[in-house]
Amino acid sequence: MAKGIIETVVARHRKDRTRLLDIIRDVRQEQGRIKPGDADKIAALLGVSSIEVEGVVTFYHFFGNDAAGTYAVYLNSNIVAALKGRAAVAAAFEKAAGIPFGSVTPDGRIGLHDTSCIGMNDQEPSAIINGTIFTRLTPAKAKALVAAMLAGKDVRKLAVPLGDGANASKLVRSMVRNNIRRKGPILFAPFRSGAALKKAAAAAPEDVIVEVKRANLLGRGGAGFPTGLKWEFCRREKGDRHYVVCNADEGEPGTFKDRVILTEMPHLLFEGMALAGYAVGASEGVLYLRGEYAYLKPHLENVLAGLRKKKWLGRGIAGKKGFAFDITIKLGAGAYVCGEESALIESAQGNRGEPRDRPPYPIQNGYFGRPTTVNNVETLCAAARILEKGADWFKALGTPRSSGTKLLSVSGDCRKPGVYEIPFGMSVAALLQAAGGSDARAVQVGGPSGACIPRAQFDRKIAFEDLPTGGSIIVFGPERDLFEVVHNFMEFFVEESCGWCAPCRAGNVLLKRKLEKIMAGKGTPRDLEEIEAWGKTIKAMSRCGLGQTSPNPILTTIQNFREMYLARIHTDRAFIPEFDLAESVRDAAAVTGQAFAEHAAEADHE
Repeated sequence: MAKGIIETVVARHRKDRTRLLDIIRDVRQEQGRIKPGDADKIAALLGVSSIEVEGVVTFYHFFGNDAAGTYAVYLNSNIVAALKGRAAVAAAFEKAAGIPFGSVTPDGRIGLHDTSCIGMNDQEPSAIINGTIFTRLTPAKAKALVAAMLAGKDVRKLAVPLGDGANASKLVRSMVRNNIRRKGPILFAPFRSGAALKKAAAAAPEDVIVEVKRANLLGRGGAGFPTGLKWEFCRREKGDRHYVVCNADEGEPGTFKDRVILTEMPHLLFEGMALAGYAVGASEGVLYLRGEYAYLKPHLENVLAGLRKKKWLGRGIAGKKGFAFDITIKLGAGAYVCGEESALIESAQGNRGEPRDRPPYPIQNGYFGRPTTVNNVETLCAAARILEKGADWFKALGTPRSSGTKLLSVSGDCRKPGVYEIPFGMSVAALLQAAGGSDARAVQVGGPSGACIPRAQFDRKIAFEDLPTGGSIIVFGPERDLFEVVHNFMEFFVEESCGWCAPCRAGNVLLKRKLEKIMAGKGTPRDLEEIEAWGKTIKAMSRCGLGQTSPNPILTTIQNFREMYLARIHTDRAFIPEFDLAESVRDAAAVTGQAFAEHAAEADHE
């Protein structure tokens, strides 16, 4: 029986090795798990080694060899979910299902699993059940969901009421809400398909690059590399073909802005990808969509089909001979590190999503070894607007160094969580006022890999020259324990490290233990010194952006909230051991009636 399923699934994907993630996903969905021996069968049908298949199976969060359950419940465990009542919801799931998180019911019906941010921070607590999103969960809703699953109901029909905009459409049918709080002129203004492509087609590809460079469009992922320059470098590279890859793997906890663009403005994004293809000389593009957003894929495929029908994709775009471009969608499977562009390319090729050594860079050796430009969703949308309305119009928005607008995902302790399109240069204080979070104690700018700033810095500007961010803004109210926040972030990085390089793999674990020692009241000034020294080493020596930023939650709070750490440590002690031997044997000594003699034990040891 299993053999038939695997053969059918592999044939459905045309025995294409690059679609290994899709094959594993489908086999797992149809069988409930990847069974012993399945990797060998898949490998034989694809003509690859079993190790390759096993390596992919074990790499991604939503895969693995263990059974996930006929109904696989993945409950978000990030810090905002925790602040909004996640613990009570989890307890309700456990009580109703009769199992703890991390396990599956004996009959295999229900599995309860933790997962990191699923892009729903503005409507927590949230969960994914068999690919269907459930938002604003309560203990009562969790109990009702378990009852429905035990009754064998279709979870897709349980996701009600439906959300707003395209979320309520036939192809999406999701209870997700867009929560668009502020619309700007670039991302959510009315857009007519083809408006930018017509202007591009009337010019040479080099002229398109010049216009984007003149607009000073900086990559919206946070690093801020000039988009026009990236396109120019890519175009110059020699190769039998070039590629455009859109990074829609927004895995930074607290970020959900791309989800809203993908839901409401996919035609703007796809037009931006086609423009990029025209500029760099690519006829193929890939949208890498994070696995958590798989529910949007039918909607996106439908938009692509419509654009092909109108000749905005395919051959002869905008009536120009030789202008050919089309887009395929590749789904991730839950791996934060795939937000790094070289890891994303590996994953899109059907491999483990491990970052590559650089150089060479993707513009030189990218998708299938060809010159590739990787841009994020917001960047490509902005590029389309630049071609539509011109570089001068775009540069008139924002600041002299940071042109245009920025889309922010705002969540946490504020009355109006959601997405805000703001001109670059807006202060954090002004944003908090708009979002209803003016009494905040701290704001996490740029997600866990960014910076945690105190009230004294709320006059700082959101812009590349001051506070750059990929888009995640998390607000923490005056009563919040920032140690809880930092600990949640460090747990995330420990879990998400791909494990390739020792500074990231081991260093984050050591930092987390040091933090826990301080939280347990056993810290000293020496522990703070070691955290700062180790954090700098991890940032400097890690292979990719994950390790290069993972110490930030601790380092930025030590820098900006040092009094919080000083209040928790023993400033009059040089050293306190992390492990207390006498405490650890206290219960055993009470049972046996033996008295633990610490000095005697030390003497014996000597």
